[in-house]
Amino acid sequence: MTAAHCASAFAALGLPPYLPRLLPELGDPDARWAGLLYVLPTLCTALAAPVWGRLADRHGPKPLLVRAQFGLAVAFGLAAIAQNMTSLVIALIAQGLLGGTYSASTAYLAAGLRGPRLAGALALMQGSARTALAGAPVLAGLLSTMLDVREMYGMAALLPLAAAVATLILPAPTGGGRSVRAAAEPTTARAGITVAGMCLAEGGFVLVTVITFPYFLPLAHQIAPGLAPVLIGLLFAAPHLCYLLACAFTLRWLRGRARAGLTAGYALAAASAAVHLFVAPGSGALAWLVVGRLVLGAALALGLPSLSLLATEAATGRRPGKLFGTVEAASKSGAVLAGVTASALAGFGPAAPLAIPVVVGLALAAAVAGFTRPAPGPLIAPTS
Repeated sequence: MTAAHCASAFAALGLPPYLPRLLPELGDPDARWAGLLYVLPTLCTALAAPVWGRLADRHGPKPLLVRAQFGLAVAFGLAAIAQNMTSLVIALIAQGLLGGTYSASTAYLAAGLRGPRLAGALALMQGSARTALAGAPVLAGLLSTMLDVREMYGMAALLPLAAAVATLILPAPTGGGRSVRAAAEPTTARAGITVAGMCLAEGGFVLVTVITFPYFLPLAHQIAPGLAPVLIGLLFAAPHLCYLLACAFTLRWLRGRARAGLTAGYALAAASAAVHLFVAPGSGALAWLVVGRLVLGAALALGLPSLSLLATEAATGRRPGKLFGTVEAASKSGAVLAGVTASALAGFGPAAPLAIPVVVGLALAAAVAGFTRPAPGPLIAPTS
């Protein structure tokens, strides 16, 4: 399951940075629409994820996961044959509306697992996303020396297609967790974090971490002029590598401490942004840049496992499709908000958007105890 999601994510995350190269061929010579098109699939995913989640509860998570993977393949295929801006927009909308492989994968896992096993599986899913986020731009960069952007989209369509074929072989989720049928029956369980609290936790963490990604490359060039592209790439990937190296340990250590871990994650994300924001070009700039990336890595290593543990808590007694579809919508909304606000501030320089995670990260760290407070009384899963 993790490998299938990683294959789909490689395609979805590796190609958007190359849209500015494609747009002049489609009638946008200055690539003015690149920013909007970059967030368009994310916005559409935010709108569609809750709907697909409810359908997963009704028809089973496996068919809806296969649908998402085939949908992503179709969307990439449409982008590969785009001949004008309209056809590209349709392809990117289809990517958002028909995709949603992450929420579909987590719903599949939550229908078959529970407790520590579910938390571990969700942490692995985050690992697949971090692997794709760190490696996809590098792989796409290598392919771009041999293929044009539309040919890359055509090749990318093969990845979710292969993931769909692999998923078809997997069994429908049964056993360790609650089945789809059981999820629709009344259940009394210990109250955990509310859905609203989970959405705020997830969306807030995405906001304070993702907002740094698009502007890191120009910021690195500004802080450390002449830095080799390969070193910049390694610095970009460093926080995600920190998560991959530490998540198994931090997941075990944070059991029973998820709220403290999330608080630390928000605070460290704010600290990392502050380092990036205030470091000035000079002899020690590169060292401070490395410190900032490692602090962000610590934020991911503490915050993401904490979110996995809280999601496991939230999944108790709730329909997995509806829950993870709603949380995915909140996550994508956080990414869209990050993109919009960062674009508004980018005119003041590549470091300006980093003021947002400093302020928001500290505010969320102070408020974690409030918005992650368990719901009063036992949770009764609805019957309709």
